[in-house]
Formats: sequence, structure tokens, C-alpha cells
Amino acid sequence: MRIGNVERDAVVSRLQTAFGEGRLDVHEFDQRVAQVYAARTAGELVPLTADLPAAGPAFHSPTPARTPTSRPAAPPKRSRQNEGRALLWAWRAWAAAVSINVTVWLLVSISEGDPHYFWPMWVAGPWGAILLVGTIFRNADRPGSS
Repeated sequence: MRIGNVERDAVVSRLQTAFGEGRLDVHEFDQRVAQVYAARTAGELVPLTADLPAAGPAFHSPTPARTPTSRPAAPPKRSRQNEGRALLWAWRAWAAAVSINVTVWLLVSISEGDPHYFWPMWVAGPWGAILLVGTIFRNADRPGSS
């Protein structure tokens, strides 16, 4: 069954709660949120909270819950592709924000007749550094990657 923003928001809320409780680390939280926003069907959302205890209103699958098995659940088929899409959108958001800030700085500098302190570096630098590290090391914790 196809899902909408209401279902996605419910799962993200549950993940935020689990993150706040210390059940997920930052990297795993980011991965799961990216998978939530890339999901198209209810079945893709279920594994993202299946290993978390129930707490308050959370996403409930329209299908009955399965009993735990001895082997771990298979990861979503397109999780690597979804991570790539989420990372691409993060870079696009960074580029848009930096472009706007540099444009404002440039217009102010031109209107004043001399270049002002380049304050957009405080937007571009830290955010870009975090994205760069995430891009370089996004597969570092996967088995078989070196």
C-alpha cells in the first residue's frame, strides 16, 4: 500500500524518540530517516522500527506482526540507492543555501563599493565539511567495505 507524508512523519517521530532514548546512534538515525523519506510503500517502513520497542503512537503496519526469527531481516533492496539520493539532496540544499548567502554578500559588497568580511564561509564551511565527511565515510561501517 502506498504511503503519504502522515505515515512518514509518524515513523520519523518514532525514530526521533528512539534516538533521544539512546537506542540509535547518529549514523543509524540518519540512515533510517533517509530510508523513510525514500519509502513508497508501507512495507518499506516496517523494518525501520521493527527492532525498536513500542512507545506511544507509532507507525503500525496494516499486516499482522511477525514473530522474531533467528536470522536478521534483509535490508531494503534499494537502501544504498536511497542513501545516495538523500546525500544528493543534502548537497543540493547546501549549494542552494551557499548560493543565496554568497549572492547577498556580493550584492552588499557591490552596493557599498568595497568587499565586506566574507561571512558566507560560516554557512558553507561547517555544513560543507560535515557533508564531505558523510560522503567520504558513508560506507565505512558496511561489512566488506574497506
